[in-house]
Amino acid sequence: MRHLSARAVVSIADPEPIVEAVCAHLAEYDTDIRRDGGTHRIFYDFGSGSLRALSEAIELEAEARDISGLFYMRMALAAHLKEFAGAPSPEIVWAGDGDDIETPPNFRPVSVRTVRDITPHMRRITFAGEGLDRFADDENLHLGLIIPPEGGELVWPTVGRDGLLKWDPERPTPALRRYTVRSCDPAAGTLDIDFVLHDDAGPGTAFALRAQPGVMAGLAGPVGGSIVRGRDWYLLAGDETALPAISRFLEILPADTPGRALIEVAGPQEEQPIGNGAITVEWIHRGGDRAGLRLSEAVRAVEFPPSASSPYVWAACEFNAFKAIRNHLRTERGLKKEDHLVVAYWRQGEFVDRAPGNE
Repeated sequence: MRHLSARAVVSIADPEPIVEAVCAHLAEYDTDIRRDGGTHRIFYDFGSGSLRALSEAIELEAEARDISGLFYMRMALAAHLKEFAGAPSPEIVWAGDGDDIETPPNFRPVSVRTVRDITPHMRRITFAGEGLDRFADDENLHLGLIIPPEGGELVWPTVGRDGLLKWDPERPTPALRRYTVRSCDPAAGTLDIDFVLHDDAGPGTAFALRAQPGVMAGLAGPVGGSIVRGRDWYLLAGDETALPAISRFLEILPADTPGRALIEVAGPQEEQPIGNGAITVEWIHRGGDRAGLRLSEAVRAVEFPPSASSPYVWAACEFNAFKAIRNHLRTERGLKKEDHLVVAYWRQGEFVDRAPGNE
């Protein structure tokens, strides 16, 4: 299959500090970045890209297997470059595949069919719509959810020459957040998303709290998110925001796959029936401790079985716990990069928009 590609050369007077700042920020969240001479190559599961400082310019390149992946790769590069370049905002014009995109690819309007609470702080919303087949893909578990403002209509964005979303300035701007597909039934035309209900509600929680049958939203993607297969032992770890992904992994992996799943929640009332196989599910109750503290301690205490010749660790949680777990796996366990994936789905006091956590 031919890969799609796009390129942009962005005029910037002092490019190297901006390239370094972008890459340092991405590295903080454990993005796969590899330096090749003066080029910084960035790898996501939906595509790859690069930044290279030229004389008073930055060269951006994006590549992906399909138009959806290319769309997200261009958007990621452009958004980070503009964020760290500051004012005045640099002009970015993409050329190559996808330069004729006028509306985001693979967007689908959906309506709320049912709403039910799985636990006191986990709400499952079933959406109904057409053309949901692509969201049933076990190799692409994450999607973009377009959330209309309260009382506002669902409107589609257009795509600017810089690859970023453009909204009608005369209408309230929707929010775009990433979520994990908890389940999808293309034949029934339904898709489930689980929302963590916070007291300090962000756009996702606010939508979940007001959702009722008939309310409209939009889906984009899917975009990445999968479990490495074929290992002989697994350790899965996360908090409430990781529960939908861990639940899917337990359903996807063969039933005889051994391992442990460590899940930190507020208390016993937040446990839910998940799991199907040889992976043992263990619930960790946070109580009054800060989020992720007990989870990171539990990960440190895990003994890998001597018989495991190819173990794999996947973890997703709050940013500070993410750093502690990642550091432990790399420095104390000595795990190679291909043997683990640790991501921050949220950060205390703010929402990590780049991560597919279920806010």
